[in-house]
Amino acid sequence: MVKVLDTVGDGGAVRPRHPEKAGRPDTPVLRKPDWIRVKAPGSPVYGETRRIVKENKLHTVCEEASCPNIGECWSKRHATMMIMGDTCTRACAFCNVRTGLPNALDGAEPGRVAEAVAALGLNHVVITSVDRDDLDDGGAAHFAATIAAIRNAAPDTTIEILPPDFLRKDGALEVVVAAKPDVFNHNLETVPSLYLKIRPGARYFHSLRLLQRVKELDPAMFTKSGLMVGLGETREDVLQVMDDMRSANIDFLTIGQYLQPTRKHAEVKGFVTPEEFKAYETTAYAKGFLLVSATPLTRSSHHAGEDFARLRAARDKQLRAGAAR
Repeated sequence: MVKVLDTVGDGGAVRPRHPEKAGRPDTPVLRKPDWIRVKAPGSPVYGETRRIVKENKLHTVCEEASCPNIGECWSKRHATMMIMGDTCTRACAFCNVRTGLPNALDGAEPGRVAEAVAALGLNHVVITSVDRDDLDDGGAAHFAATIAAIRNAAPDTTIEILPPDFLRKDGALEVVVAAKPDVFNHNLETVPSLYLKIRPGARYFHSLRLLQRVKELDPAMFTKSGLMVGLGETREDVLQVMDDMRSANIDFLTIGQYLQPTRKHAEVKGFVTPEEFKAYETTAYAKGFLLVSATPLTRSSHHAGEDFARLRAARDKQLRAGAAR
């Protein structure tokens, strides 16, 4: 079931989670196929993960973006931390993170994130954020501080970041790359022709160039990007984005089915079958990606720890093959 309009509480008052969408007409809702099914959360480990997150006063994209995999991931103690608050300055048509004017940055947040990572015993953690166009550096220094705090509290934990695009924030990317995350993930989200409708505050070629620039700054850093399908794109559109990603030397591609959070969000134009996802995976590997995850329920941070191990193994294999020539 898809909600008509989501709300949030602010000091006892209730307001729309997405005030910019409140006046929009309801979008049609397609019946979900049998292959879009997830278990309801409720295991003891899920409860423990939730307790650690709440005790450290943290936000997670798992909750804020209504991720369908939260039950599975939290039952494995895998929570994707969302830093810099819970309010985004963008208003993407697909996203359920609340929109509006954010609060000031919390300087103690990096330390609390690090404490939670250590308490959860994570081998691999994903750190994402809201967009903070209100900040001079887009939050780059806050990302760097969070990475440093995790390195100090949990030195064996590998770190994957999923930052915003730092649009018009000169020097911000360099600050984040210098902090040495293990994986730099930034999702293109959709095909260029749908950007104005689906991701109006972003620019396709800026995001693509951002990922290419990461490789120029640190060729050894893994890069990763993802797409949602089911928004009205064609197969040819998706294949062109794959080619664009490979031109930017992106290592890891994720593709998942878009699911609308409410009837005020962009509608699902169609459900991509598991067989079509498999075909995308086969094609992407043929185009040269080191790793591909393409299933209906694939999300950026789903199975991120296991995937990071596979990603390193794929690079090692590639390097050995190159040395043998």
